[in-house]
This record gives sequence, structure tokens and C-alpha cells, in this order.
Amino acid sequence: MGIFYNRVKELDALEQIDHQSQFSACFTVVMGRRRIGKTELLRHFIKNKISTYLFTSRETETTLCNLWQKKLEKDIGLKIYGSVTTLPELFEQVLIFSETKHFILVIDEFQDLQSICPSFFSHLQNLWDTYKSNSKINLIVCGSLYSMMTKIFQDAREPLFGRSTHQLTLKAFTPSSIKKILLSHNPHMTPEDLLCLYMLSGGVAKYIFLLMKAGATTKSQMIDYVCQETSPFLTDGKNLLISEMGRDYGTYFSILKLISAGLTTQSEIDSIIQKNTGAYLKNLEQVFEVIRPIKPILSRPESRNTRWEIIDSYLKFYFHFIYPNQYMIELGETEQLKEVILAGYEQYSGKTLEQYFTHKIIEENEISQIGGWWDRKSQNEIDIITLHPNEKTGSIYEVKRQGKKLNLDALREKASVFTKAHPQYQFMLQGLSMEDM
Repeated sequence: MGIFYNRVKELDALEQIDHQSQFSACFTVVMGRRRIGKTELLRHFIKNKISTYLFTSRETETTLCNLWQKKLEKDIGLKIYGSVTTLPELFEQVLIFSETKHFILVIDEFQDLQSICPSFFSHLQNLWDTYKSNSKINLIVCGSLYSMMTKIFQDAREPLFGRSTHQLTLKAFTPSSIKKILLSHNPHMTPEDLLCLYMLSGGVAKYIFLLMKAGATTKSQMIDYVCQETSPFLTDGKNLLISEMGRDYGTYFSILKLISAGLTTQSEIDSIIQKNTGAYLKNLEQVFEVIRPIKPILSRPESRNTRWEIIDSYLKFYFHFIYPNQYMIELGETEQLKEVILAGYEQYSGKTLEQYFTHKIIEENEISQIGGWWDRKSQNEIDIITLHPNEKTGSIYEVKRQGKKLNLDALREKASVFTKAHPQYQFMLQGLSMEDM
């Protein structure tokens, strides 16, 4: 499996942008969470093209300029006589050069340029506005801190707001793509293998690639790989977030641990943390984009019947199993960690199965709305409800790991509570199990 599996649309879009940039300058922002495959995709795209890839290492401005100056000369033939010591000076030379030659310039970890040269984005705004009319550059920037990249280009108060000509957002692989990838490595895969791969990766390219490269194509092999002392699955959760969250990461991590353990309302979280966590939850949602609020489907916008959910499958797994048992890893007791994971696996993966089918339904059906439903006292709860566009019809789903445990009579009873509140809709009841994956 290449890490570019099923990235045909993205590669086609990049090709079209590159064609356009031969006549007028293009400034493309590639977005997506860490590990989604942005760098690998761009390196693959620029292969065999007149291009250069610049990585923003955390050097001094003078050192970085020196490194990049050498690489620009080697890759695209830009010769700068004398030493350039500031990033604005270097980029002015790049843009002047682009008036006579078309090339692709990729800058990775773009957001870090602000810490190296605080005024750089303002300078880049002026330089871009000055030279873009005669330039033939295909400038592509990406970064691993999704929240910062979003702010740089989508906040109206930022100097680069409105300057990008294209934005490309890489998404996680769909359930059908994950299934095809696993089948190509394990033709005899079971639904349990597929569910485990989805649970650990959520369709994120890097995690799938790591598991497939290691030959971990069954549930047992995947859990074994995760629990190796050198496994990136044991450390990536912390590495992904700690650099963004700073000194308060302990409180944020505690909140994420509680949400992953099923304490999903603010009142539940506040009672454990022993303080009002509203500001922290807001940051986790809007700044770090790690959680999202969910409400019962068709509930009123002003409804306070809200739960919090970790968006990313791997981070859910990390905060449920890895982070609470960090001491086992520090003591080298990874076998004990594996026992903990296996003991809780069936119950935990049952909730993951609901998420899998939610994404599968979205991929395969034309729907206008999808979500779960629960009453205020959480006495009645429905796993998945879909609404069909332009019609007053929908589907109500019960999800169980084992088909024999599906009980449509019990589902019908719960559904009656929901449908009484929404008599204008007609619903079909359906059970889903691992056999339907």
C-alpha cells in the first residue's frame, strides 16, 4: 500500500493548480491533521518536476536562510550572490526569480516561520501582492499544527488572510478504502481485523501504513504491535498535542481521559476536575479541534442536552487505554498493558463500531443528517438515526458487535419515544453488526 492510496482527487487537483501556475502565480494551503499524509503526498507530487521542498527546522533565521539558499540553488538553479540573512530578503529573491521561471516551492511546517521571524507573514503579504502579477510560482505550504494553519489563513485579522488562491484539505481514508487496504495485505481478513484497524487508525494514513508495513494485519498482530516498547502508538498521542497545549496540557489531558472513559457532559467533567472546565472545553473544540459537541438529532439549537466527543479514533484509543496506564509503559510492563487493552476491547470496540457504521452510511448513502439520539435522562438511547434529503423519511439503526444480540423489538420501543416527538417523519428500523462491515 502506498501512503497515496486513494489520493487520486488530491493529486489531480495539485496537477491542475500546477498547470494554472505556469501562467499566473498560485498560493496553495494544504490542510489536515498530523499524520494524515500531507508531506508524503506533496513529496510524491513534486517528484520529477522542477521543484524544491523546504522544511522549516527550528534554526536561527540566519542559519535557516543559509540552508534554504543552498537548497534553492541546487534544486531550481536560483543563484543569489552574497549572503542573505533574513527570510523576507530570501523570499523576495525567490519571487523575482519566479518571474522568469516556473517552479514549485513547497514549505513544510510553515507555521513555525512566525516564531523564527515574527514579522515574516506581514512581509510575505507585501511581497506576494507586489510580485504575484508577473510570477509563475506554484507556492504550496503546509503545517502539522492544524489550528495555527487555520488561523494564519482564515482569520481576517491575520496578514495572509485572503492571499491563498487554493486550499486543499486531506481527509482520513473512508471505511471502504480502509477495507480495500487491509484486504490487499490480508485477503483472509475478518470483521474483527477490520474493526481493530479502524479503531487504531480512524483512517489516518500514517497509522495504517505503520501497521501494514509491520505485517500487523490481524487484530492480534495489531494489538501486539501497539504494545511493543518502541511503538509510536504509545507516544504519539502526547507528541501530537503537548506542543500545542503548552503548560496546561495536564488539565486538557485529564479532560480527554474523562471523555474517553464515558464522562461526556461538562457537569460530569467539572465534578471530577473540581472546577469549571468551560474554557478548556472551548479551547479543545475551537483552538485544538480535538473534540466536538454532539446533541440528539433533531434537537432544538438552544438545547443544553450536549455531550462531548473526541473526534479522532486514535486519540480516543490513546486516552482510553494508553494515557491512563502510562506507568505501565514507564516500568516496561507492556504485556500488562496488552492485558488491559484486551480485557476492555470488546466493550470499547462496540462504540467504535457505531462510529464505523456512521462513516460507512455517510460514504454510501445520500443523507441530509445523521447522528444519535438520547433523552434528557439517558433512559432511552438510539445509536444512529439518518434523515433522507427532501423527504420526511429516515432510518433508525441499532448497532451490536454480534448479530444475535440485535433486538429490533427493543429498538422499536425506544424509537417510539423518539418518533412521538417527530411525527412528521417515517422511519425504517434496521440492525447492524460486524457481519455488515
